[in-house]
Amino acid sequence: MKTANISRRDFLRLAGMAATATVATAAQAALAPEATAATPTVQGGVAAPQWESKFGVCDMCFNRCGLIARVEKGVIKKLDPNPAFTKSRGMLCARGNAGVDQVYDPERLKTPLLRTGKRGEGKWKEIGWDEALELCAAKMKDIAAKHTRCGMLFSAGADTQSQFVNRFAEAFGSYNVTSHESLCLLSGNRAFVDTFGEVPLPDVKNSKYVILAGANRMEALVTPDSMDLMAIMGQGAKVVVLDPRYTKSAALASEWHAIRPGTDMAFMLALAHVIINEKLYDPKFVAERTSGLDKLAAHVAELTPQWAEGQTGIPAASIARIARELAAAAPAAMVYPGRRSSDYENSTQIRRSFAIVNALLGNWDRPGGLVPPRPAGLKKVPFEPPFYDDNPPGRVDMKSVPLLFDDEGSFVLTREAVIKGAPYPVKGWFVYKTNPMATAPDRKKTREMIEALDFMVVADIAMSDTAWMADLVLPMPSALERQDPVQALQAGAEGACLVWRDPVIAPLYQSRPVFEVLKALSARLGFPEAFDFDIPKYREMQLAAFPEAAEILKRDGVFYPPNPPLGTTDGQPFKTPSQKIELYSNRYADMGLEPLPAYQPPRQSPDAARTFRLVAGRSACVTQASSTNNALLSEFEPVNTLWLNEASAKELGVAQGDLVLVESPAGKGELRALVTPKIRKDTVYMLSGFGTISGQLKHSRAGASIVELMESRFDAICGNSAIHETFVSVKKKGAA
Repeated sequence: MKTANISRRDFLRLAGMAATATVATAAQAALAPEATAATPTVQGGVAAPQWESKFGVCDMCFNRCGLIARVEKGVIKKLDPNPAFTKSRGMLCARGNAGVDQVYDPERLKTPLLRTGKRGEGKWKEIGWDEALELCAAKMKDIAAKHTRCGMLFSAGADTQSQFVNRFAEAFGSYNVTSHESLCLLSGNRAFVDTFGEVPLPDVKNSKYVILAGANRMEALVTPDSMDLMAIMGQGAKVVVLDPRYTKSAALASEWHAIRPGTDMAFMLALAHVIINEKLYDPKFVAERTSGLDKLAAHVAELTPQWAEGQTGIPAASIARIARELAAAAPAAMVYPGRRSSDYENSTQIRRSFAIVNALLGNWDRPGGLVPPRPAGLKKVPFEPPFYDDNPPGRVDMKSVPLLFDDEGSFVLTREAVIKGAPYPVKGWFVYKTNPMATAPDRKKTREMIEALDFMVVADIAMSDTAWMADLVLPMPSALERQDPVQALQAGAEGACLVWRDPVIAPLYQSRPVFEVLKALSARLGFPEAFDFDIPKYREMQLAAFPEAAEILKRDGVFYPPNPPLGTTDGQPFKTPSQKIELYSNRYADMGLEPLPAYQPPRQSPDAARTFRLVAGRSACVTQASSTNNALLSEFEPVNTLWLNEASAKELGVAQGDLVLVESPAGKGELRALVTPKIRKDTVYMLSGFGTISGQLKHSRAGASIVELMESRFDAICGNSAIHETFVSVKKKGAA
């Protein structure tokens, strides 16, 4: 397919030349043919279609890859990568390309809907926006009057406009805000903040040695890391994968070890033992920039590779060799920090062990190591929220764990508090672009939480499982139909870039962005000053430090502020109490927590022959539950399956493709068995994003829902959901 003067092949070739072309030249080369063609190009006597080309930013997952939408007569025909957007390395993945289907999904929400039957019954009445806003404001006022303003809970997904939900909650007067991150990554954030003072970024592009522990970057795509891993493997870098499952990352890696689930800390502490005992660390870096080496050395003195072999199932000789190879490649080496860290009840301490090994490598702010986030220079748009005398002293999940992130909270602990009505009642819930009914473990508990509410409103693009349970549902536009504020994105050593979204097409149906909804509600609830701006004005305030940025964003779809080179933090104090990297945490010691990661063997299966640890993962064509109804993506991954080791299957009498009943203390489900040697005998695996309950998602995928099976457990330090703590029984459907 050709578009005026540039073919698809030429466009991809151009994207690959980004390293040798300037940002402006690359972007304009991609745009110019379509944007400037005055007359149709004739090919074989047929006029080629004429596109308008418009910059956008993908929203099919959290990565925010740059794109160029090709629009013909007001209809999006295709999406291409933006070659000026170096973070996404000239890529737009399958999910990103399927963003077109999200826009034109016939089952999109079209008008505000008011529930007329029982929750989950699927009976709705179309209402106008004025009625919907008046109803929502009245319900919020009523809840505030009866239960204080903290009686409203606000939850928002990873979205550019989620910041407005947080702003609204603060102006309304509620401390109770949760994000999807407390079901995903907060344990890792907690660990690295408490070790380094901030959450670093991996410079995969320049690394010579990478350990991927439970990270599957060839399927759970993260740009630029996934693309950079492919590149460095081709250049001879070594990638070691630790995973109980033979993932696509494992298949491409230098070596794979089928580690016993829950034993990553044992592996890391054994690495530390070798590096310290054999003095393989950088003595100058460790002496000047870390604290607690003597305590760490004593802590790991007996934690040898031989000991770790008994815990992990990985040969001691391999552990010792990996430690030496890793140290030899330092500082261009890393234990990859990962993203999702919602695994175990001690995940913060597990991730602390990751951080500690990285510290011993001296890879902080070095090419191929861990780098601090670069300052983006975006200005905040502050306001003075009202103070409410009758509010309770803190969040509803306060004091439930010692180191809760106050701005994120813990969804599973908040849910428990709502169900119990303690320490105080929460009776209203505003949900934007997140889907706890399909993503939070133990769906029965989420349903129980919702049943305890007086009012629930969900703002989303489709009738998600969570929207299906709401009282009021508000239709949102897709990311290709709306105007967004500026967002800063980080890309490792390359630093920060700034992006925004302008509508590629006009919003369809009666959809309205959540910003407009919250602005209208703030006026009705008496605090219009919290939203006394529009998006263009908000952007102007955000970009106050960069007067040239707006024009460059219009021209290139991305703006790169000045990014300091690596090494500029040398000599600067870390943002920790000791102002050093804390191998030993005095703060933890003062709080009665283990100051060094103390290994505890994972819980054992109650019946090793018939029960298995359930682990979750990602597919390159599934974004948890947000892509559930995407017809294009469903073609690639139509059915959920249970990965079951072939030896286990034989013992259970299960053959390839058999329907199996999977059961846990939380619930049960049915799905087909995928019998394979590519998973440990003590482990089973299935995807999330299946088994929907919503009656308005006709393209939803078949197979059990993982959240029906997962027990509701949480990290003991920060409250992050612990999704790998569930054991399930498996039997062939119909078997006794």
